[in-house]
Amino acid sequence: MSRYDLTDFEWRAIEPILPNKPRGVPRVDDRRVLNGIFWVLRSGAPWRDVPERYGPYTTCYNRFRRWMKAGIWDKLMDAVTSQRNDGIRMIDGTSIGVHHLAANLRADHQDRCLGRSRGGLTTKIHAVTDGKGLPIKIVITAGQAHDLTAASELLSDLPRGAMLLADKAYDADWLRAKLRTNGSWANIPPKSNRKRPLVFSPWLYKKRNLIERFFSKLRCYRRIATRYDKLGITFLAMAKLACVRLTLRHNESTA
Repeated sequence: MSRYDLTDFEWRAIEPILPNKPRGVPRVDDRRVLNGIFWVLRSGAPWRDVPERYGPYTTCYNRFRRWMKAGIWDKLMDAVTSQRNDGIRMIDGTSIGVHHLAANLRADHQDRCLGRSRGGLTTKIHAVTDGKGLPIKIVITAGQAHDLTAASELLSDLPRGAMLLADKAYDADWLRAKLRTNGSWANIPPKSNRKRPLVFSPWLYKKRNLIERFFSKLRCYRRIATRYDKLGITFLAMAKLACVRLTLRHNESTA
């Protein structure tokens, strides 16, 4: 058994969410195929290098693509990283370098999700986590996009009365107003050009390092640390699977 394979605890959490297939030809063992997909995610290797113990690499790749288009990975993340009402939300973004082989789609392709920022071609992952630094929702944009670009989408279902921790990039009047209408509070350090003082707690702000740790753990998955996928939807699906794995590993360690 590879250290990348699903544990019994993780499999028990994932299996009920997978689609049922009561009729037709029996499907190739789901757990074996998922182990192959997670091996690619963790190792960053090409699909053709999937070890024989996981079966034909085409089976792993086709299952990944088919379930991605069917929304199974989205459903899996929603189920595993469901809303946790601990009263704290943290938001941030990180830029991921794009491998040159992933950047050869034509420039007008609608799903490139690439941009130029420091370091060359990048894609930015935006995330919201709970107070423990566990992911709740993620989206991607082109690398040059401002962090605030995805804030509305990520905070659309913010629990009433929650406290949001974020860095100075999120110090915007419209975001603070949006949180106030929800009975929430933004603990965001004010920019130096603000003329009116704002309530800000440096002590509470220190807890924001947990979302930085989340991004650090996310980069341990080599398929995320460098973007090898040409399509944005494929890269996002891989990132969601990494979020699922991180959450399950945390839940298993605390069970």
